[in-house]
Amino acid sequence: MLLPVNRPPLSPDQIAAGRRLGVALRAARGDRSQAEIALAAGISPETLRKIEGGRLPTPAFGTVVCLSEVLGVPIGELAEIWLTATPETVGR
Repeated sequence: MLLPVNRPPLSPDQIAAGRRLGVALRAARGDRSQAEIALAAGISPETLRKIEGGRLPTPAFGTVVCLSEVLGVPIGELAEIWLTATPETVGR
């Protein structure tokens, strides 16, 4: 029998970090479609929509790595955005 997993709620800082990440990924995507990027990254377009919209503020590490590769944004830049930076720093 599997027991339910009880996760603590996300903090306001984690939610804000997820929103910054979503904005940065959206900016990096540019005029390419969500479907194109999502499929290239091996995720569903709905998952990418949720990440970009801030409704999935803590995506799996592997998901972020794949999006980093597809979008050409170094994973370190995305980590910096998650931790402290503003979305305007993507691509600099």
